[in-house]
Amino acid sequence: MFFPVGDTQVQGGHTPYVSYGFILLNVFIFLYEVSLGSDGAAAFLTHYGTIPAEIMAGEDTFTLLTSMFLHGGWMHLIGNMLFLWVFGDNIEATIGTPLFLLFYLVGGLAASGAHIFFNMTSSIPSVGASGAIAAVMGAYLVMFPKSKIKVLVIILFRNFHMPAILFLGLWFGQQLISGVGEISIRTADSAGVAWWAHIGGFAFGLLAGWWLRDKVCDIPKKKDIYV
Repeated sequence: MFFPVGDTQVQGGHTPYVSYGFILLNVFIFLYEVSLGSDGAAAFLTHYGTIPAEIMAGEDTFTLLTSMFLHGGWMHLIGNMLFLWVFGDNIEATIGTPLFLLFYLVGGLAASGAHIFFNMTSSIPSVGASGAIAAVMGAYLVMFPKSKIKVLVIILFRNFHMPAILFLGLWFGQQLISGVGEISIRTADSAGVAWWAHIGGFAFGLLAGWWLRDKVCDIPKKKDIYV
């Protein structure tokens, strides 16, 4: 298993207020969730998580927003926040803080929409920031394809650098294969990873990132700096 722990695309001069703010917000909400105990946390996630069947019935639509800031466990939280920390600051520095805030939230909504489309009758709550973060990753791919991602290999306790286009391409390929495979084997209430939220968020990020790159952004060419 490997995780991204840094990249070579250092923007500098711009504090990523939204990226870091969302990391703190997600952590604080998770700590509150943990403080509720197992039964309380389960009720909290059920109330504020996105349940596709309820959304299709026009109920609890507020959960499309609240679910982006909830997590089912420590590893779920740490994994998502690590990805946001690595990829979010570059996109925020490039498109600006106000636009990044909008991009992140709309990306999360697009991700939830994709998940709901493929799970319309599910009564299982969907939670996590991964859909919105997948949108950030999609934008990163089109804006910084030549960047290198610093990857930590857990079993070897070593890191190496991988081209962003390869790292993100492999990541998306895994999501797509898993999402397509899930369709053929799952039942309406099967639990697991929201693959289609990842796919939908990433696809949104690719399209929005392409448009923003050509219409809004002035991406500077900087010498690679490892972080």
